[in-house]
Amino acid sequence: MQFFSQIKRRMFMLAGLSLVAAAVSATPTAPQAGVEYQVLKRPQPVEGGKKIEVIEFFGYFCPHCYALEPLLAEWVKKQGDNISFKRIHVNFHELVPQQKLYFSMEAMGKADEYHMKAFQAFHVNRNRLQTDADIMDFVSKSGLDKQKFTDVYNSFSINSKLSRATQLASAYQIDGVPSIAIDGRYVTSPVMAVATMSRVTEEVQNRAAIQVLDFMIAKIQKERNAVAPAPAAAAPAASVNVPAKKK
Repeated sequence: MQFFSQIKRRMFMLAGLSLVAAAVSATPTAPQAGVEYQVLKRPQPVEGGKKIEVIEFFGYFCPHCYALEPLLAEWVKKQGDNISFKRIHVNFHELVPQQKLYFSMEAMGKADEYHMKAFQAFHVNRNRLQTDADIMDFVSKSGLDKQKFTDVYNSFSINSKLSRATQLASAYQIDGVPSIAIDGRYVTSPVMAVATMSRVTEEVQNRAAIQVLDFMIAKIQKERNAVAPAPAAAAPAASVNVPAKKK
């Protein structure tokens, strides 16, 4: 009996390891509309110009946004001039101070430098960033110029960004974060990216989302190249008649 018990335990262990291995290797090799990403019925205007506009809808309160951020930041860096990337802090749970924190750092040109610090303040240091006092406590400890930050934080332009954020979240039909909009036409997320998988870790979700983003960028670039006007053919050189010399 002891021998059979050992065999059974070993079989369960192998089965568990197989599930883990399958989850790690699972990737959306061919993302499909309506599965790994959604197509908006009403495309939105974009501001990327020749670059492909990518918008991340996120919230500092969101642990999944916090987990995705390092991978997403690395992906954005690799894309370089292929994309125009921006973030929109959503107004979920009426956490307006968190929105104002991000938009103020963005207006000061400090978002990239202090973005992860704000996440860490909430998820590691337990500053819930729920009130103006919480925000100012973060600012004081993070090293931001408090006076400059306060001026921006209380400015009319930040209130305008709050209104714009609400409009964009509604236009893109954002009901959960993190969500990522591409080229004003498509929306995906880590959850969507693993829609056809089961029992996956959050890391697998996030890496699958990056793979879907790669697919979408390549798809859009291919579409743009297909409709780009062909270069005009060079005009033939004009013939010159040289008069014959008189003998």
